Amino acid sequence: MKIIKYENSWSEKWNHFIDHSKNGSFLFKRNFMEYHAHRFEDFSLLVINEQKIIAILPANIKDTTLYSHQGLTYGGFIVGMDIKMPIVLEAFKCLLHFLHEQGIGKLILKNIPYIYHRYPADEIEWALIKIKAELYRIDSTLTIDNRFPLPYQERRNRSIKKAEKIRPIIKTNESDGFDKFWQEVLVPNMLKKHNLKPVHNLTEIKILASQFPANIKQFNIYINNQIMAGCTMFLNPTVAHAQYISGTDEGRSNGCLDYLFNHLIKEEYISYPYFDFGNSNEEAGTKINFGLMDWKEGFGARAVSHDFYGINTANYDMLDNISHNG
Repeated sequence: MKIIKYENSWSEKWNHFIDHSKNGSFLFKRNFMEYHAHRFEDFSLLVINEQKIIAILPANIKDTTLYSHQGLTYGGFIVGMDIKMPIVLEAFKCLLHFLHEQGIGKLILKNIPYIYHRYPADEIEWALIKIKAELYRIDSTLTIDNRFPLPYQERRNRSIKKAEKIRPIIKTNESDGFDKFWQEVLVPNMLKKHNLKPVHNLTEIKILASQFPANIKQFNIYINNQIMAGCTMFLNPTVAHAQYISGTDEGRSNGCLDYLFNHLIKEEYISYPYFDFGNSNEEAGTKINFGLMDWKEGFGARAVSHDFYGINTANYDMLDNISHNG
């Protein structure tokens, strides 16, 4: 078993592995990760066993700390569909040993929430306890389990009925849909409310959507050709995730934002196991936006944890002698 630092020559095999892993996401495809390559020093790793990729770590490096990629919402240790727990543990130990020998003292790991797993993939959780990893941050993403949906809050039902009376029009993937949403709704709202900008600027999201047309969709809702609200959806095999959500003052007050989400939840993505609104945490996870959380919970969404760990790479040897065959 050996660890290899990613190079461009691995691109095709890397992407193929993502598609056939237990817990991969299109966010880990190289052409998604590299849209912001100039912002990070890539230090992604592959674990090779018998000339086959069995695990990968999308990552970047800063000083002597390796991060499961800071440019991605989640990262973690991505494992092959057919490998079992002993091999996963050995692969993770080898990776930590490699980092330690490279003089990289700490690994910051953002685990992938279980809702994104194609198949159970929590082998790494056992290892994290064994090596005394520090759980230093937990975000809460708000998710609807479509197998067991909860009823809407009555306020959401009233808002949807209010919008029905004015007959809004929902459009998806218009040629200028991203432009309208970014320029007229999302960017002005984020600047006004939070003095922030979207993680992806307009040019970036349009490039990514053109490269991943099956995974990135834009939905806008209109009254008399005036945009009221919009949502940018990121689609994985098990999760329909609302990456960007925003509405104008009018679009929120007249119910159009709720109407749009009722359409996404009950019609567009009802076949997905999970519909995810994203987290409602602020200030590096230390605060909760209860107003935003209440709105998401009003559709029946409930909390799923997104865990962040700090790992001392010198602890790799704590994964020695862990088997017991009695």
